[in-house]
Amino acid sequence: MKIFSTAKEAIEKLESNQTIMVGGFGLIGAPLTLIDELTQKDVSGLTIISNNLGEKGKGLGILVNQKKVKKGIGSYFTSNRDVGDAYQRGELELELLPQGTLAESIRAGGAGIGGYYTKTGVGTELSIGKEEKEINGVKYIFEPALTANVALVRAWKADTLGNLVYYKTARNFNPMMATAADYVIAEVDEIVQPGELSPEEIITPHLFVNGIVKAAKILTKDGVKSIG
Repeated sequence: MKIFSTAKEAIEKLESNQTIMVGGFGLIGAPLTLIDELTQKDVSGLTIISNNLGEKGKGLGILVNQKKVKKGIGSYFTSNRDVGDAYQRGELELELLPQGTLAESIRAGGAGIGGYYTKTGVGTELSIGKEEKEINGVKYIFEPALTANVALVRAWKADTLGNLVYYKTARNFNPMMATAADYVIAEVDEIVQPGELSPEEIITPHLFVNGIVKAAKILTKDGVKSIG
């Protein structure tokens, strides 16, 4: 586990055409510093797995406008009109998953499960092309697990070993994404020494985390603000 001095150093290993999981619900719990640095990096053809692709001109929305995103996999794309416009122009592929299905698919990927059967989406357009199975007289569709090359997650605190603690609803998709990627970078507000975090409050153990970096951008009631 490495403590990076800058976000630029933290995302150095990211490459074009990778699949990247990004935590957050809207901009809440999103690793805004890492996303901002990614907008400065010369990459393209990215597949982004995230609840939504940022907001208009903010967060992952900037990457969409830069045409660095080839495909988005998520649940709530309508929060950013630019995403719909890019899709209509044929510049962006979208795979829509119900929010619980998205969460469970990521959890399954982190647990080493190949996929699972769910009733959600049966008989809708979301089931087109998916395997259907009847179990105890009930129809289910098969959903494959989701994994990624890299996960960019946002936590509240980390110790120098890489154990992570989250803050309230900013926890959202971050913990499960930290289990489902080959390389995990955590953006945090504070880095403390081992033993300063209570074992009961640690959500993501250090064995899932490859690197941490302190946040340089935070979300306030007035929008995204640079700090430090």
